[in-house]
Amino acid sequence: MTDPADNNFSAARARATDILHRVLVWDNHECMPLRPGDPSFLPQLRRFRDVGTDVVSLNVGFGPQSLEDHVRMLASFRAWIRAHAEDYALVGSLADIDRARAEGRMAITFDVEGMVPLNHGDHGLVELLFDLGVRWMLIAYNRNNLAGGGCYENEDPGLSSHGRAIVREMKRVGMAVCCSHTGHRTVRDVVACADNPVLFTHSNPSAVHPHKRNLPDEFIRACAETGGVVGINGIGVFLGDNDNRAETVVRHIDHVAQLVGPDHVGLSLDYCFDKDELQHFFATMRDTFPDPQSFNGEAKMVPPEVLPDIVAGLMLRGYGEADLEKILGGNWRRVAGAIWR
Repeated sequence: MTDPADNNFSAARARATDILHRVLVWDNHECMPLRPGDPSFLPQLRRFRDVGTDVVSLNVGFGPQSLEDHVRMLASFRAWIRAHAEDYALVGSLADIDRARAEGRMAITFDVEGMVPLNHGDHGLVELLFDLGVRWMLIAYNRNNLAGGGCYENEDPGLSSHGRAIVREMKRVGMAVCCSHTGHRTVRDVVACADNPVLFTHSNPSAVHPHKRNLPDEFIRACAETGGVVGINGIGVFLGDNDNRAETVVRHIDHVAQLVGPDHVGLSLDYCFDKDELQHFFATMRDTFPDPQSFNGEAKMVPPEVLPDIVAGLMLRGYGEADLEKILGGNWRRVAGAIWR
């Protein structure tokens, strides 16, 4: 006998696949290998295109990596994307995204995880990064830097005068501020001085799974009050006990949507395409990755192919197409419209 639940899910998944190929789908944080001049994994961007993704933000550096590391990575990614312009487009505006989508090309932006590249105080470099396609930057990656505190530190100094100057420059040029990986005192300082939407591009609610990297409801509400968005990531140790099931992602999305409404939640799966490089970072950057859960055994992640199951799971919880359109990309578009110049 066929289980009616199986039939319901199959029908929902078929509808989900249709929706994914009709509405704007925007994943705001993905991780290709950070090896300039090595394009071997970049063809796997097609995995996102195949499930209907229209916009992807690629990380170009994190934590203690230098400005030179970031610029080299930007140059490498930009060169490959230009060489494959039939399928991909470097974009800097919403009009560019609309044009790429109309042409059947996937739009690419970039992001920076932490303000260490600006440690030397040249705030004008923010505009350089923006001109190279960086559309959001977070304050600190797990550990304190000269701008502010990281989420794994025992003492968070808060947002420094240097960090405040960077945030002001980001607003001027049109770059979004992200507080994922950031310490609690620094988050409160950023929100207190914000007059633009503040993002948590790839953070999950701690009410669903307690973890230092996850967000208390206080911060989810504060994010929403600025007009910002919380992007749910697909990293197993932040979803649950190394849990990468679609239904678990759905629980995290649903918690945020129930708390602050569907206008303030999106997706940033944070999928790392090169698992060997990830394990290398865990092994050689123990100060940056202090959580032992992250280096013991396989770090499970949600791959792009699971996106239809996530959408189907949301539909079975009662989410209609209007809300799904916001969660899948409309919310990121809204904040981009408010921030980008």
